[in-house]
Amino acid sequence: MKITIEGASEEFAEKVLALAAQQGAELTVATVQTGWTVDRAERYLRSLPVGARRFAEMVVVEGDGYLDADQLRSVIGRLNGPTVALSRAVPRGVKKGWWPEGTSAPITPVSDPDNPSWHQNIAYQMDTENVPVFREALRNLLLSSARPWSGEAPSALDAPTGWAAADDIPRVMGPNSDFEQGS
Repeated sequence: MKITIEGASEEFAEKVLALAAQQGAELTVATVQTGWTVDRAERYLRSLPVGARRFAEMVVVEGDGYLDADQLRSVIGRLNGPTVALSRAVPRGVKKGWWPEGTSAPITPVSDPDNPSWHQNIAYQMDTENVPVFREALRNLLLSSARPWSGEAPSALDAPTGWAAADDIPRVMGPNSDFEQGS
């Protein structure tokens, strides 16, 4: 027998397990943590295009988890592109197995309470417990991309800055092309 409990409190899950145990069921309990970790936050930020990553950076660093939409617009311009990228990053990460189903979006829009029918958001926010996690992730990304100059130009075949070697990186040339490195 397999029982999957998603989106329930721990107390409720324990009651279901106790009920199943009364019926003689042998159960294995596996918990999935849907919260944000530094590794997940780094992967999330790495998956974003430049404008969306700048958007996230501003909410985390400059806004400390809350930033007015007008301030974002003054730096980024129209917010349509970055907000679409932010909204698609979480489902893409679930599909690729980077984080579990049920992981919430780290940045959410704030609607105008005085004018809820008007769809332009007045701000964007991040839960306070996620702000230090994303600060650390941004710091790690910055440190990983700040390599000392060795005097040689980086290879065009290396993973771009901010991407992990195992990421599915879009390439101009296919992996089976006739190009020889160093020629």
